[in-house]
Amino acid sequence: MKLQKEKQKIEEQKCASSLTKFTFFSFYDSMNFIKTSTLLFIVFCFSINSYGSYLLIQMDDSQKNHLKAYGISFWVLNQNVEVEWLLNYRGGSFLIKHLQPIENECIIRGVSYEIIANAQAIGIKQEIANPEVNMDVVKLEKPPKIAVYSPKNKLPWDDAVTLVLTYAEIPYDVVYDEEIINGQLPLYDWLHLHHEDFTGQYGKFYSMYKNAAWYREQVRTSEEMASKLGFEKVSELKLAVAQSIRNFTAGGGFLFTMCSGTDSYDIALAADGVDICENIYDHDGVDPQAQQKLDFNNTFAFKDFQLKKNPLEYEYSSIDADKLHKRTPEELDYFTLFDFSAKWDPVPTMLCQNHTPVVKGFFGQTTAFHKQYIKPEVIIMGETKSLNTAKYIHGTFGKGQWTFYAGHDPADYKHYVNDPKTDLNLHPNSAGYRLILNNILFPAAKKKKQKT
Repeated sequence: MKLQKEKQKIEEQKCASSLTKFTFFSFYDSMNFIKTSTLLFIVFCFSINSYGSYLLIQMDDSQKNHLKAYGISFWVLNQNVEVEWLLNYRGGSFLIKHLQPIENECIIRGVSYEIIANAQAIGIKQEIANPEVNMDVVKLEKPPKIAVYSPKNKLPWDDAVTLVLTYAEIPYDVVYDEEIINGQLPLYDWLHLHHEDFTGQYGKFYSMYKNAAWYREQVRTSEEMASKLGFEKVSELKLAVAQSIRNFTAGGGFLFTMCSGTDSYDIALAADGVDICENIYDHDGVDPQAQQKLDFNNTFAFKDFQLKKNPLEYEYSSIDADKLHKRTPEELDYFTLFDFSAKWDPVPTMLCQNHTPVVKGFFGQTTAFHKQYIKPEVIIMGETKSLNTAKYIHGTFGKGQWTFYAGHDPADYKHYVNDPKTDLNLHPNSAGYRLILNNILFPAAKKKKQKT
């Protein structure tokens, strides 16, 4: 209501301004043409500078809390107020009409902002429109309805996406196997896959954690859910879930996943109809021709990878470059974001918005992707060039789009099982977490006509 009143107040100011100009024209009708023109110009300049100010939420190094700034944008969109995303302008800043409740919300959440006059906003847009600069303006209209695919039972690790959604105060729903099999995905615009194993091998944690209470509980609940939903094996349930997610994406959904939710998802799709689980996972043997039967036409991102045959090895396939990164000293483990053309490639540009082009690396069950297994049509957005690995990739499928982001927690370099929960109050300017929030905000962007 406050925002609506502020908007009404602005409209009333517009009317008053118009009336003033009309009176001004009548009074000076008989004056010299040159004097009249000069005075009108002065009044006009005063008007555009004093009326219609904007909030510029800068996203460069001067921003005190980058992560909560995204939450402000979502909150504003939920009030039916437009947000403009200034791609590559001061780290990907946000421009919003200055309404007092929005300014108050920025103050409450500790988000930096500047109040600028309408003339300044026009000047910024003119600067951005210059064809010689790599910037653009994208209008954000409707916030996406967000779902996180996550188990209902407690596991000994936290998910980076749910952590940052909560911290940024962005609302989301939790869905899991039952909701997806029962057809609830079309209710959402954006879906994140929690640290997950879609192959039915429980993350291949058997060797180290087979006697842990959380592991036994995970196996029990997964087998019960598979039986409840009419599947003989957990791997068959997970394949059906993966296929439903593929259909969701093909229909226009936005899919985002991290860590083992990246490669295990594609492996499950490639292994459609093929048993790749040893008996310690599904109580029968693996298909001896499993590798030869993989169908890479089914996958989103990866091709020609080799399955890891040892059921006790903490690895699914040859996709993951974890061992390569572990041989790199921590102080040298970084990945670099690509600099895309904002005016011609707005999608990857949006997804790479940051206050730094070089981002600190971090491990996960899947840490990075060997480039040799990435399909040629996939867009690599972040890489460690010296190791020939990719960290951050994107593509389209049907009418939808997907992003795979390797690693588990951008603010926890090694992230072992049972590590304490990350406190994002200590990392409000995390460049790695910003990439997650770019993906969450991206579906709100108004689609532009394809340039020819």
